[in-house]
Amino acid sequence: MTPVFSHGDLRLYLLNLLDEGPRHGYDIMQALSDRTGGTYTPSAGTIYPRLAKLEEEGLVTKSVDGRKTVYSITDAGHAEVASRAGDLEGIEAGLADSVRLIADEVRGSVREAMRSLRADLAAATADQRAQAKQTVRDDDPRVFAREQLQRADAAVNEFRARVRSDLRTHVARGGELASSMVDDLTSELDRIARDVTRSLRG
Repeated sequence: MTPVFSHGDLRLYLLNLLDEGPRHGYDIMQALSDRTGGTYTPSAGTIYPRLAKLEEEGLVTKSVDGRKTVYSITDAGHAEVASRAGDLEGIEAGLADSVRLIADEVRGSVREAMRSLRADLAAATADQRAQAKQTVRDDDPRVFAREQLQRADAAVNEFRARVRSDLRTHVARGGELASSMVDDLTSELDRIARDVTRSLRG
């Protein structure tokens, strides 16, 4: 989920970043991505035209440092940031909400994957019990057991791949993982393991 910058919000947020100190273009883009938990990753085509506009307005200056162009805020830029402190608080609050929303989405994805795993394992267990009740079976029971084991393995591997992909993508995008969510995941997996063990012993 990408945070929505209303008209002028991105401009003000860029000034706010430069108010903290001079930055080059890539650093600005990386800071935006980091501070939004990876929910907003701007392109050069988005950032540089806005920096050029700020320069035209006399709010930003640029200088060349080796191969990098460094942008610095002017006194007029400092004054605008100071005068719009309330607007900045609103923008920061909106970005914080976006980070929380994407964390909730990841948590929901994990829970959905766990529900799917439980359903797959329950179906596999039910099939195994139904087959075990047959009085006559032409095939070797060991063959059937191996088939069901392969199904269970596939279900576990699919769950692992889905959750791992969701978590790695979230972290790669700069998102944070709450310890409570990891604790919930561990607890659910432990419970599922106990359920499977009880079913096999029953």
